[in-house]
Amino acid sequence: MTDKSVQDELKEAIRTIPNYPKDGIIFRDITTLLGNARAFRRAVDALVQPWAGSKVDQIAGIEARGFILGGAVAHQLSAGFVPIRKKGKLPFETVTIAYSLEYGLDEMEMHRDAIKPGDKVIVVDDLIATGGTAEAACKLLQSMGADIVAACFIVDLPDLGGRAKLEALNVPVRTLVDFPGH
Repeated sequence: MTDKSVQDELKEAIRTIPNYPKDGIIFRDITTLLGNARAFRRAVDALVQPWAGSKVDQIAGIEARGFILGGAVAHQLSAGFVPIRKKGKLPFETVTIAYSLEYGLDEMEMHRDAIKPGDKVIVVDDLIATGGTAEAACKLLQSMGADIVAACFIVDLPDLGGRAKLEALNVPVRTLVDFPGH
């Protein structure tokens, strides 16, 4: 977690939408944070800060908001960017992983040549909830020989347990704000 003033500013910049996408869900919408130049800058700076001056080879962004954040983080760290996408969206040879969602299965993939064994990689997305998507992304990267330095998110929904899934893979997790409950 980051210092209190940054946490407060980021939380205030995140829109809360009750009962979306279905009844009982409280959706944490970071598009308002992205549209607030100061909050966006502070979020990217806070995501980057622990690795400033370190050797990071690639930032892996999870579709779709992870692309926005990951591109900014990659730029700040002078690292490459690897998109992790839904199956069928990448034009070259890919590696794929299937993973469980709340209501079924999905698949994600990345280009086969995007990661070299031993590359130091940071995974980036907007939010970690149950952790299934982030866990799959980490497993996909590890299968290609990546050394995952960390997984970073703006928002953690700690009651849903996603952090523990990544920590079980020995992936350190960095989050900027948390919202208890769902």
